[in-house]
Amino acid sequence: MNGVAEIEFVSYRESVPEVLDAVGAREALQQQVAVLIKPNLVNASPFPITTAPECVESVIQYVRSCSNAVVVVGEGCGDAKLDTDEVFDRLGYRELARRSDVELVDLNHAPLRKLENGDCPVFREMYLPEIALTHYLISVPVLKAHSLSEITGTLKNMMGLAPPKHYSGRYGSWKKAVFHNRMHQSILDLNTYRMPDLSLMDATVGMADFHLGGARCNPPVNRLIAGFDPVEVDRRSAELLGYDWQRIGHLTSCGGLDSRQKA
Repeated sequence: MNGVAEIEFVSYRESVPEVLDAVGAREALQQQVAVLIKPNLVNASPFPITTAPECVESVIQYVRSCSNAVVVVGEGCGDAKLDTDEVFDRLGYRELARRSDVELVDLNHAPLRKLENGDCPVFREMYLPEIALTHYLISVPVLKAHSLSEITGTLKNMMGLAPPKHYSGRYGSWKKAVFHNRMHQSILDLNTYRMPDLSLMDATVGMADFHLGGARCNPPVNRLIAGFDPVEVDRRSAELLGYDWQRIGHLTSCGGLDSRQKA
């Protein structure tokens, strides 16, 4: 297996298979029987604030070219007022599901499993969707700056797994607001419980200032990044935004996450 692959973007149809092949994803996917694709659908804003359905569709097609695995697309949005099903509808994921014959799962309301790890400073227990633990997890974020975590990459994309009934309130109105407290360590704790098995970062555009708005990268970054190691994917993503990843808390204080190469 290769570490991290990065290519210049041409189209999702051409470039998604190219970058996934470059990282050795085909061999890993051949062994899978159930796959969960996790885009970043934080709210109902279209790409590049959220993951384009066309990108996810190309990932679905790639997985099916490798194996007979059952493919599910799942997300738990963070919007304070909208449910994930409404976000699916507004962003074209319902039509994608019909075209591709895949199930959409609202991870905010999926059956949960309670996990415990006394070494985690913030979350010594964590509730996560059962499906995230039984399926091979492909994270498909978009490249964005973030006001609290500096970047929102594939590690932070795992926040969509957190059920609002356990992680909303106290630090804001959005559905995962508990993560606002000690953001960098919260991201690390979450990924101690569940890291993505494979990541595809859509860095074709890039949000330069803020994850929910502001300026886009100019010129567009025009890259796709793939890898089994989410830490390395996010470190390279930070560089593409012009950041020194060694100054970003959850990318420097990774502890055991650094060594957990996924295959």
